[in-house]
Amino acid sequence: MTLGREAIEALVPHKHAMCLWDAVLAWDAERIVLRSDGHRDPGHPLRSGGRLRALHLCEYGAQAMAVHGGLLARAPGAAPRPGMLVALRDVVLHVARIDDLPGALECEARLVAAGDDSQLYGFRIVHDGNVLAEGRATVMLGPATA
Repeated sequence: MTLGREAIEALVPHKHAMCLWDAVLAWDAERIVLRSDGHRDPGHPLRSGGRLRALHLCEYGAQAMAVHGGLLARAPGAAPRPGMLVALRDVVLHVARIDDLPGALECEARLVAAGDDSQLYGFRIVHDGNVLAEGRATVMLGPATA
């Protein structure tokens, strides 16, 4: 089941150009796979000095987590809870920049642990079969929104 950008924006607080993912390719209770082509856009909101640095792949990973969390909350009919990224661990960047990559980016994020008020995910972002970035991220969840 593929979900497009409109469905993604309904799940996360990021809108328009700041919503970094274009499609959800697959998801289940433990993982999500997403695709994006926006990294080549000269108007990308995270570009500086004409470049989009690989460091911003951490935001791509965090947004993948947010989409997955929103889908998990929506499944039983609950409202998504806002989250705040509180920690990045074991992040490895395998490239310096991503704006010059010709094809789509794909991310797989896996839910490692979930508590009442926090979630821990592992993420891996690839381009054309090559790993660009990988790491873990922790999110603290706020109260449910209406």
